[in-house]
Amino acid sequence: MKSIYRLVGAAGICFEAFGVRVGIRLNDPAVLGRLEAHLPPGWRRRQPQVVERLYSIVVNRNAARPGIRRFHLLYGNAQLLARHETEAELYEVFGTDLNSYLAQTSKDRFLVHAGVVGWNGKAIVIPGRSYSGKTTLVKEFLECGAVYYSDELAVFDRRGHVHPFPKPLGVRDKATQRQEKVRADEFGSEAGVKSIPVGLFLFTRYDDSACWRPKVISPGRAALKLLANAFSARKYPEEALAFLIRTVRRARLLSGARGEAKNLVRSVLGDWKA
Repeated sequence: MKSIYRLVGAAGICFEAFGVRVGIRLNDPAVLGRLEAHLPPGWRRRQPQVVERLYSIVVNRNAARPGIRRFHLLYGNAQLLARHETEAELYEVFGTDLNSYLAQTSKDRFLVHAGVVGWNGKAIVIPGRSYSGKTTLVKEFLECGAVYYSDELAVFDRRGHVHPFPKPLGVRDKATQRQEKVRADEFGSEAGVKSIPVGLFLFTRYDDSACWRPKVISPGRAALKLLANAFSARKYPEEALAFLIRTVRRARLLSGARGEAKNLVRSVLGDWKA
């Protein structure tokens, strides 16, 4: 770590999120304001102390010269995580790595790759990793009046309730597949502010020839599907599986291929009102 300390000045912060202590060291204090947008909801600044993970960020402020490329560096403890010419790309890697580390390490929260919306005081959880189509479904639910909770992570407490993680949605351009960050209020939705119990787990995949005809699945099968999207599954597999089984038993469990997102959303919300 000594070589990193020589590169990075003393500027930085110590904070806590999901019960995990994290530190950030910077060579440019002005960077801190930009980084805060990538910190998880609910983070709290702490007095300097021993941390479980230390990020070091080196921003290259040398004057541009012809033929010379300037790189910005990100370290997680002593490991080089990223080396980019643009600061924005570096901060995206920082946010992704931080979320992953918190999800694998936290003892206070259980995190799953999923989109989440609130409807009638209950959470609709849509498990799935990147490119699974969950953002498309979340967007459609929001346009139908659902409350926004998350586009990427379902954050559960020990009771099995879901907490808000209202980062901007990562909406992909159909042609380029590049993400654009869009706030929930641009879809006419408000963000959730309190934890809510789960009413429905929705396991689905996109198939342009499919018609939404879901099947009710067993709690055991649902728990295994969730386990595949759970961050802490490798580190605490038995504890993760036990938690998921308890959680899915309290909710409705639907699985099936879908076509257009609006058809699925109308069906789900229609059944909920019935």
